[in-house]
Amino acid sequence: RLGRHAEALCAWHLRLRGWRILARRYRTPIGEIDIVARRGQVFAFVEVKARKDLDAAAQSLRPRQAGRIVRAAGAFIQSRPALSALDQRFDVILVVPWKLPVHLGDAWRPEL
Repeated sequence: RLGRHAEALCAWHLRLRGWRILARRYRTPIGEIDIVARRGQVFAFVEVKARKDLDAAAQSLRPRQAGRIVRAAGAFIQSRPALSALDQRFDVILVVPWKLPVHLGDAWRPEL
């Protein structure tokens, strides 16, 4: 329940900053992407982390989970080939009680 509330808050936060939400809770057998958003020529796969404080939220994204998100992003792009020409990035939005969400754009890059 907390995760869904945090994702809804982050989707609202992104919309206010000019992002268009393409998908929420996109699931594949490989993994799940919390939010897929686009602004101009930038296409972002967003992971939402809700914790008690910013440090805990920032440290909660593990390399294994990031790898699953990257693989799920590949599946998303395969299902929508027209989006493959856009710049892609992986973002994280940190959510803590009683504060605005903190958006970390281009938080990590996939290992090739």
